[in-house]
Amino acid sequence: MELQTIIFIGRSGSGKGTQLGLLKTFLDEITPGVPVLAMETGKYFREYIGKEGYTWSRSRALNSAGERQPEFLAVWVWASVFIEKFQGNEHLMFDGTPRSLTEAQMLHTLFPFYGRTKPTVVFLNTSRGWVEERLRSRGRSDDVVPGVIDRKLSWYEKDVVPAIEFYRSAPEYRFLDINGEQAPEVVHEDILKGLGLK
Repeated sequence: MELQTIIFIGRSGSGKGTQLGLLKTFLDEITPGVPVLAMETGKYFREYIGKEGYTWSRSRALNSAGERQPEFLAVWVWASVFIEKFQGNEHLMFDGTPRSLTEAQMLHTLFPFYGRTKPTVVFLNTSRGWVEERLRSRGRSDDVVPGVIDRKLSWYEKDVVPAIEFYRSAPEYRFLDINGEQAPEVVHEDILKGLGLK
């Protein structure tokens, strides 16, 4: 099997992290000698904003208010981690980036540099109402402050949708439009079929 390069994109709460985990487990089983580098930008942000420093105190304030982090900081986070960890022989998965057209265009420059051709974009297509319920029920600390979920979901339309449309129309990518409002196992099966792994 050729090395997989996959970008998970969708609304906050659409199940990107869950699907990344399921796919990582699947790839670990069918290609046991091939590592998987999972670039989970949200996880890294949460680690960084726990650190001391002026930048991280401002980033914490944005996070607490449910605001989107600025592009320069988001790109710095995933680019720094990627440069430190990427060895070139891994399956590669992204979750939590891009969150804007600018980030998508920055990420777009990474793939030819590393010789990764035809990455797959997995768009977990969900409605706002469906993810609102899911975000409220998961009870994560950054989702329980009043108004935070609303702000997260509002910037999706303005910022993330243009990135999705960029990928949908770019011939350099394979674009999978997956119904995310199904049981996680069903979504996972749909992804495997779309990737040609089932």
